[in-house]
Amino acid sequence: MRKKLVLIISLLLVASIALAACQKATPAPEVPTEEPVVEEKVKVCQITDTGGIDDKSFNATAWKGITDAQDQLGIEGKYLESKEVADYEKNLNAFIEEECDLIVTVGFLIGDATAAAAEANPDVKFSIVDYNYDPAIANVTGQIFNTDEAAILAGYLAAGVTKTGIVGTFGGLPIPTVTIFMDGFYKGVAKYNEVKGTDVQVLGWDPAAPDSGLFSMSFDDQQKGNELAKSLMDEGADIIMPVAGPVGLGAAAAIKERGNAYLIGVDSDWALTSPEYADITLTSVMKLMDATTMQVIQS
Repeated sequence: MRKKLVLIISLLLVASIALAACQKATPAPEVPTEEPVVEEKVKVCQITDTGGIDDKSFNATAWKGITDAQDQLGIEGKYLESKEVADYEKNLNAFIEEECDLIVTVGFLIGDATAAAAEANPDVKFSIVDYNYDPAIANVTGQIFNTDEAAILAGYLAAGVTKTGIVGTFGGLPIPTVTIFMDGFYKGVAKYNEVKGTDVQVLGWDPAAPDSGLFSMSFDDQQKGNELAKSLMDEGADIIMPVAGPVGLGAAAAIKERGNAYLIGVDSDWALTSPEYADITLTSVMKLMDATTMQVIQS
């Protein structure tokens, strides 16, 4: 019996050693691993007008649309500032070479450069704020606004608030995207006069006599805005709507210094974007370019 038991144990030991050797000689098959898929972010690139990215106005508002898309859609956002008109073409070419998925240009003045770039690069997508092409360009989405409708409300309000019976406005340049604000403002005052039987006067703009309009001829010279606001206040205006981007900040400073007039902001809510002037900001004529820029990015 003992010999049989020893024999069985010996056989079991031999079998286990053989099995271990077999397992060692035959490695387990490797499980194939897939390379992780890296999804490239959509790149949206903005080119500013000469007012700069932090103009508290239309450039900054359009850029907010891109930063909102960064937060909500996970895109990549970049910008280039145009210090002068000659920078438009250079900045467009830079972003085309960088292969941006969407190039957003801001302002009426960059319209010709955007059209030329889009027609020369039909596979690149563009969107331009404050411009619409007729005939349309297939790879360009225009963002345009019925700004006069909101400005009418501001003019009506100004006419109801003024103590002197005189309000004023001035623009940056005599271009349609500026004068549309001034048209609405003037018509709002006229409507108030019609409804209330008053005779509130508008300085700086008359749609029937555009050549006599008041303009700073700049979107960045704040000193000029300061001077124009003082001139309007000297003529009796106690509510002023500057339509000139950062130039309006110069007007706001003059109004705050005098302390006897109100400002009407444009493009964005000036009580939020320039809180130092919130106490003299009667209201703002907003265009919500952040919302339309976001919609273009989504599409």
